Amino acid sequence: MKPAIILLFLAILCASCKRQVLYDEFDPVFKTGDSLAWSAKKLDQKGWSVDRGFTGKNIFWSRANVKLISNSGGRLGLQIDAFGAYEVYWDGIKIGSNGKLGSVSQPEIPGTECMYFLLPDSLSQLGMHNVALRSTQFSYPRLQRGIGYKLDTYANLIKRPLVISSLMFIMAGAFFIAFFYYAFLYFNSHKRSYPVLIFSVICLLFFSLLIMEYIKYYIEIPYTEFFVRLEIIGWLTFSISLLVPLYFSIQFGLKRKLLLLLALLLTLVSIYIYYYGHYDISARYYSLAMWITTMLIVLEAIYRKEKGSFLVLVGMLASAVMNSYLVYDFGIFIFYTFIVFAMLYLHTIKMREIEQAHESSLLLSSRLQLELIKKNIQPHFIKNTLTSLMDWVEDSPKQGAEFIQALAEEFDIMNKIAEESLIPIRQEISLCQMHLKVMGFRKEIAYQWEDFGIKDDELIPPAIIHTLLENGITHNAPLSNGKMKFRLVYSEDLHTREYVFETIGENRESSEERVGGGGFKYIRARLEESYPGKWTFDSMASNQGWISKITLSNNRI
Repeated sequence: MKPAIILLFLAILCASCKRQVLYDEFDPVFKTGDSLAWSAKKLDQKGWSVDRGFTGKNIFWSRANVKLISNSGGRLGLQIDAFGAYEVYWDGIKIGSNGKLGSVSQPEIPGTECMYFLLPDSLSQLGMHNVALRSTQFSYPRLQRGIGYKLDTYANLIKRPLVISSLMFIMAGAFFIAFFYYAFLYFNSHKRSYPVLIFSVICLLFFSLLIMEYIKYYIEIPYTEFFVRLEIIGWLTFSISLLVPLYFSIQFGLKRKLLLLLALLLTLVSIYIYYYGHYDISARYYSLAMWITTMLIVLEAIYRKEKGSFLVLVGMLASAVMNSYLVYDFGIFIFYTFIVFAMLYLHTIKMREIEQAHESSLLLSSRLQLELIKKNIQPHFIKNTLTSLMDWVEDSPKQGAEFIQALAEEFDIMNKIAEESLIPIRQEISLCQMHLKVMGFRKEIAYQWEDFGIKDDELIPPAIIHTLLENGITHNAPLSNGKMKFRLVYSEDLHTREYVFETIGENRESSEERVGGGGFKYIRARLEESYPGKWTFDSMASNQGWISKITLSNNRI
């Protein structure tokens, strides 16, 4: 992609630097009033002023001399940048109009801010020429905006903006595709990341900025709506200048990002207020504030030896160098493009880290599967269970058969869930009930199970409630009536889902909080695997025995 950008840059540079017509232009003079005699090539301009002054709803004229030095390209064209509606006279000959002049009794039809006119060959000789505009400016009558004249071949005047804008639209299309790609990536990711969303929004804003900047060559915008487009461009630049440092501050883990971004926001608002109406100046200072803030973030990241920070610094410096050597209209977009490339490079580094973490999680998942199987086929568990089974078969063959059936069902469920990362909660409850039945035969204790509020469609990592059940059996003794009860309660609200598992029995441990061994480590590992960063697990003594709480966040962001 980098060679394509370089070719694009060279194409824009060549398109913008090629000159076939050389000329000198002189400052225009103005006069309020109306006389077609004022269009003459040679006219005594005594009494004309270099300032237009307030014209209200009056017709006014402007005149400027142009000295054509050379023309090696073909038929001449004239580009005029001016507010209002006007008629154009070249050496006293009317060559066109833009809009329709208004009067006291007739409304003005606004012209566009920029217009091109073809000059006749008979009036294109080398030497001194005069361009005169007969104008009205009913909208913004007090706005003293200058009048710009540009001579070139008519073909160049028409083609050059279209060539440049088409190249810019290609760039805009690339950013538009990037916006959709990263938006889909964000909304379809199991673990959503703010930087991905921010980068997607920045691509959309940059696409919109390019479109708004160059759409003027494809649609006619009356001068009355000229500032609407500039205001939109200003707010797009404002937003980009705020989001780019936000992206880097998150990616580099800046500690006091809120304080820095608040200072940047206040700076941008101050620029907007102080330079209101000066759109190009505001955009320059927005970009400068963004660049300085981002440089502070990157330098701080380099100090902390953050991965990728040095190459981002190179990209930031390159963007500033390129912007300083190019015309602002081109330089600002090359400037932003380099910054976006730096962001994209940093994003690829983070994606590689996420991929490595995912591979590690797959290895962890495999280890957890083995751990789950080991938990239930440990030698001492098999030995004690078989010993109890022999006793039951000798003393009561019928109950011994029930013992065997319960043990078989527990192993059958365990075998089904061993390779799953999430299972239905009812399957987990069935596993727990089978285990209580087995342990009831082994320990000859009346274990009881209760559950409330359970939703059958809920999923949960395998054997985490089973693990809490095992801990409850191990660390609690039955009540005086020889019974022990286990209760699972499910509840939810807009933001969280919660499982509360309670062991009702005599607590054998005096500590208020159980640190937990392999069982608790297994639970935490399983929760992190399925709900990364969106869970809490607490386990503590209660008045009735022991209580454990698992809270899952519904917020996927």
